[in-house]
Amino acid sequence: MRKYLVIICLTVMAFTYCDAQSHPIDVGSKCPLFSLQDQDGKTFNMKDSIGNNIFVIFFYPKDASPVCTKEACTFRDSMDFFKEMGVQVIGINQGDVKSHKKFQEDSHLTYELLSDPDKTVIKQFGVRNGLLDQRVAFVVDITGQIVFECSSTLDGAKHVREALAFVRQMKKKQAGSPTGN
Repeated sequence: MRKYLVIICLTVMAFTYCDAQSHPIDVGSKCPLFSLQDQDGKTFNMKDSIGNNIFVIFFYPKDASPVCTKEACTFRDSMDFFKEMGVQVIGINQGDVKSHKKFQEDSHLTYELLSDPDKTVIKQFGVRNGLLDQRVAFVVDITGQIVFECSSTLDGAKHVREALAFVRQMKKKQAGSPTGN
């Protein structure tokens, strides 16, 4: 009986993983040009934003869950550092605008939370979403290229630490190059 239960669980996990991984994004890929509503019901359009900032886009399973709250608040507490480096932080999950607004207000978040109820952007980025939701962050450079990815299911603060370290290193390299790029 236990053998069959394991087989069923693995099958469900495989189908869940394959559904979201139809077109995964890799480092070096161009960032998908998406439009989603933020916590205030305003449309955020990635196409209009590329070229203005570096982005850290993080995908998280659920508003106000313990690990997601820790991750979101760690991003909030690091916003001064991100802003100094010209980085715009964006959180995305399938929660609705109302849930994002409450999460933003309750946690005093100072960045945009985008609603992807149909999981369109979640799937474009290849983020596993289903039985075992994936927690992943991407850094998108000023040209719109994915230059860094970090994944961690249980350590929400890991994304902040690693994305911040990567952007700092990227900025050091740019400052040291003869053209400044």
